[in-house]
Amino acid sequence: MPFRKLTSLLLVLISFMMMSGCSAVGVATSAGAVGGIAAAREGGIQQTAIDTRIAFEINDLWFKYDTEAFLKLNHTVEQGRVLVTGVVQNPDHRVEAIRLAWQPKGVTQVINEVRVAEGEGITGYARDAFITNSLRAKLIFDGDVQSINYTIDTVQSVVYLMGIAQDRAELNAVIDHARNTSYVQQVISYVKMAGQSLESVNDPVITQSADF
Repeated sequence: MPFRKLTSLLLVLISFMMMSGCSAVGVATSAGAVGGIAAAREGGIQQTAIDTRIAFEINDLWFKYDTEAFLKLNHTVEQGRVLVTGVVQNPDHRVEAIRLAWQPKGVTQVINEVRVAEGEGITGYARDAFITNSLRAKLIFDGDVQSINYTIDTVQSVVYLMGIAQDRAELNAVIDHARNTSYVQQVISYVKMAGQSLESVNDPVITQSADF
């Protein structure tokens, strides 16, 4: 395998290991699965490697700027589009977080969903994690949804969706799953349709929870 391709695959592997908490013992087993996951995503291994590099560089820039200012921020990278979510206490930090997110090569769009507010502590964190995990499970077990193409971020009971929908029916199903997940107050979708250019992506779809 050429060095460049090997490096890209290793970047993808490291990224998935960090997200899933793989141990060193499981690396060999995980490598094949990660390669399959990356290949299955729209854009394939090459785009997944680019997105992984962008994510690493944003993390590094945030860390070098201030180790504490961005602790409650998250970002999702999908085909060069960066969605930044979370909470900061200083409005200047909100501006700086977005400015830094634009720095890595390959970034085509930065979506700012950062809130300036007090965090909700461990209770809020646990609730948001529950929402994200519950919705992820719903998408995985829905045979009509290609769950691998979606990312989920939850901040203060607001669900942010990003990714690629195969068609309108699939996207509607994903949004319905999110709306009907316990504790969700609002769903904001930045999902684009398969084959749709970034320039033609409309404003986000904002939907209230079924319980609100």
